[in-house]
Amino acid sequence: MQRWLVAAAVACAAVAGCSETPGNGTTDTARRPEQAGQPVNPYTTAGHLAAMELAALTGDQRAVRAHAQAAQRDMLRSMRLPDASLPIDHEAARTAVRPLPGVRSSAWVDRSNLLVLVAGSRYRSMDTIDRICLALEPLGDTLAVVVNLQDVAATTPEGADTLSRNCQLAEGERAVLQPKRQMDVVDPELRRVFRAQQRAK
Repeated sequence: MQRWLVAAAVACAAVAGCSETPGNGTTDTARRPEQAGQPVNPYTTAGHLAAMELAALTGDQRAVRAHAQAAQRDMLRSMRLPDASLPIDHEAARTAVRPLPGVRSSAWVDRSNLLVLVAGSRYRSMDTIDRICLALEPLGDTLAVVVNLQDVAATTPEGADTLSRNCQLAEGERAVLQPKRQMDVVDPELRRVFRAQQRAK
């Protein structure tokens, strides 16, 4: 491992000033799911490179591999590409989700989409999706998972719409090669257009 790689990474961080410190100086202490699609933090990369060099000098090949894999995971997350070496077991995921507040049941629609039925509109929320994603994180790479919430107690058409989000991305975004799947019988957008036309009459 060349020392100039470490120096270059540190220099990039110093010159570009591209860190993840919030601009307002405040710190969010609430734990949130991992986030993909962000630029790779050069300080973290420099740290991995330095640790790899030190491990190589001491002959610790296991540490070299561990830091190389960590740097690779950071790069994949930045590219919004799920890590195929960290798949989430579907049955383990259903077991992890079952005890969460408001969850009635869950099922995998396909290899990416987890459908979770909740009891009540207060559980049909992004906060619930966050809790589900945090429960899945110890099982593997949640960038490969889209959580779909349906309220079994819904009393309005809007409340019956499926709320969907990839665990590590913003609402509406998907990982690389991850198609958007229509979970509702009637497309919610088509339903909204129809209601708008009805009100205009």
